[in-house]
Amino acid sequence: MRRRFFVEKFAGDSATLQGDEAHHLGRVLRAESGQLYELSDGNCVWLARTESVGRDEVQFSLVERLPAPVAAVEINLFLAIVKFDRFEWAIEKATELGAEEIVPLAADRSEKGLIAAAGKRAERWKRILAESAQQARRLRIPALQGATKPRDAFPASPASLKLLLSERPGARPLRELLEPVAAAPRGDPSARVVVAIGPEGGWTDAEFVSAAAGGFVEAALGANILRTETAVCAALAAVQYAFGAFRTLEEKT
Repeated sequence: MRRRFFVEKFAGDSATLQGDEAHHLGRVLRAESGQLYELSDGNCVWLARTESVGRDEVQFSLVERLPAPVAAVEINLFLAIVKFDRFEWAIEKATELGAEEIVPLAADRSEKGLIAAAGKRAERWKRILAESAQQARRLRIPALQGATKPRDAFPASPASLKLLLSERPGARPLRELLEPVAAAPRGDPSARVVVAIGPEGGWTDAEFVSAAAGGFVEAALGANILRTETAVCAALAAVQYAFGAFRTLEEKT
């Protein structure tokens, strides 16, 4: 299977890969002229041939436009900042599971030291998202937003379905919330779901109030208490299944 790389843009019948990815392709993978790779600019994908390989720049000629299926659902992940090793594992898997946007939440029960250091980790997190999107052969790299307070993020998230993972007794089973979606006729390629996942200590009462005011529904994943990163995988996989992850726009129409 050919490797995929992300470029800024396609220029006519050519494209240029620059920076760290070009260095990796040229110096680590030892690419040579005439080899074929896949390139994406976030909107379309092309099969491309290397024309010249430099230290920090690789020139390509475009050979053939490739299919770029449209996702069945746009998933935005609101993820509370937790210990960085777990947070980074979670955003890597969220990328593989189709998250289009990731918003780190400076939740009330997130560790204050982690919140303070989050800004310095942003570039590392973007690299993780890029590498994961490349490995998953995605059309585009998820957008990473700056750390945001839940009370600011919750009201500003338009979506057809907003889910707040909760351990409270009144939370509705995720299956119950997703079943109507799964049974609904397919045909809306712009469906958007926001999934908000809290820190290890859970949401505070004030955050529950903010979420409810922002249109979020409390959703439960099951009887067991899951770690944050486990909840990310379980919730996003469930959403993809409900919306028909393998039903592309072309198949719907």
